[in-house]
Amino acid sequence: MKTPYATLSRLVAVTATSLFLVACATSMTVPPGADNARTKLMQLQADPQLASRAPVEIKDAEVAVRAAEEPQADGEWARHQVLIADRKVEIARARAQTRLLEDQRAALSDQGATARLDSRTREVDASRRETAELQRQIEAKNARPTDRGLVLTLGDLLFATGRSELRDGAVRNLDQLAAFLREHPERTAIIEGHTDSVGSASSNVRLSEQRADSVKRYLVRQGVDSNRLRTTGRGQEHPVAENNTASGRQQNRRVEIIISDASRS
Repeated sequence: MKTPYATLSRLVAVTATSLFLVACATSMTVPPGADNARTKLMQLQADPQLASRAPVEIKDAEVAVRAAEEPQADGEWARHQVLIADRKVEIARARAQTRLLEDQRAALSDQGATARLDSRTREVDASRRETAELQRQIEAKNARPTDRGLVLTLGDLLFATGRSELRDGAVRNLDQLAAFLREHPERTAIIEGHTDSVGSASSNVRLSEQRADSVKRYLVRQGVDSNRLRTTGRGQEHPVAENNTASGRQQNRRVEIIISDASRS
């Protein structure tokens, strides 16, 4: 026979569990836009002329959309996932359209239809440019979202040990960032230099400042307005790993670029 106390205890336990599950459910959110990305992907998959022409990109988009549909406790990260999913669907569509236009152009070439062939050639070129632009956006937006904006971390491969000059051939990410900033003039960026703990604190601050300045100068040479870029040297103050191992020190030698959120600019 159950006592009133046992019944009450069970009721309290069930109620507490229910409240915990509700709290978890309400704290996990799927931001607006995930369903729109899914709809656009389904439309692409249902188009017989396009679906077969970009299977790899469509599969990549499917993975991104599924990730965007997962409830997240971090609203900023959830919105970032939706943004990436939407861009990957657009990339898949643009790539499929490019290949369709290329096939049509080849058919017109066989038929000798010069005027229509020229038109298709221009469309192919435009589609390729669109695909390249979307890819640059997706690469730039792979930066980590924070309350300060998107943070892009560049490792120590940009610089030789103890030096502040950019290495030749190590600036691909900077080229992509410069293209993104040129195409989005509403955004600004803070360039932060960081070092490991080798050497004095003052020399590390100076080195981190010089490295941040080198990155800024490179971006300016690539056409980014210097007024949109601010630099600072953090030295060894903000490590992301322990400095007592070589791999940890390598992680700490970095430049972080904080790209402003367009909605706050």
